[in-house]
Amino acid sequence: MDQPLPGELTSRGPDKVVPDINPITLGDVAAALRSGVSDLVKAPAYGLAVGVFYSAGGILVYVLAAMTGLFYLAYPLAAGFALLGPFCAIALYEVSRRLETGEPLSIRAVFGVVTGPGSHSLGWMPMLNLFAFFIWVDVAAALYLGFFGLRRPEFLPLLTDILTTPHGLLFLVLGNAVGAVFALLIYSTTVVGYPLLLDRDTDFITAIVTSVKSVRQNPVPMLAFGAIIGVLMFIAMLPVLLGLIVVLPVLGHATWHLYRRVVRWPD
Repeated sequence: MDQPLPGELTSRGPDKVVPDINPITLGDVAAALRSGVSDLVKAPAYGLAVGVFYSAGGILVYVLAAMTGLFYLAYPLAAGFALLGPFCAIALYEVSRRLETGEPLSIRAVFGVVTGPGSHSLGWMPMLNLFAFFIWVDVAAALYLGFFGLRRPEFLPLLTDILTTPHGLLFLVLGNAVGAVFALLIYSTTVVGYPLLLDRDTDFITAIVTSVKSVRQNPVPMLAFGAIIGVLMFIAMLPVLLGLIVVLPVLGHATWHLYRRVVRWPD
């Protein structure tokens, strides 16, 4: 159960106050993850519905890539699709918020959060995710063309080439390194940004700056949480992305509870 936190969840006018950042520890990260599991158990229908939607979207992206012969982009597309996770988790933040405050849960209330506090700025945040996603896919395609040219080999020969040749291994390492930079950028700007905009009626620049500050001032626990997200998302994608049905809601709920621990609003 979360410890009492400063500040109250309120629906009010535009909030121009810049929040402060609390120091947190790895213990807070562990507590947020436990709360994430607890929230999924308390309201499984909402969490699993979001997980199914997200997983189905990822499968659709993969199928389209395979049908168009772009299977060499399947891995970058799957990795890039994870960048859209924070946006898909908005409803999960609202579920956790309502469970925390004792407000009733309803489909209209949970999935209509974009009309609540911060709605005028909340619409801008997904643009950041989509922009990063498209840029990442372009970069991944450019890397492939740079290493393998315009040829379109069969799947198994390409996989063998990547895993057994020096230039293939270099491609794998460089591609993952670039992907990690994109993931860190999106994580740093959204891990606190989305929950903040849901909680308070403020601008998306304040949300992004606060999110980056939360990572900069608590590098070990916040980066540890990011690493946990990366590992769990990777594992969840292995069984044809079906693991995301459970993993995404747990991480989404946990992100809300971590936000409540790290962000402090002045009275």
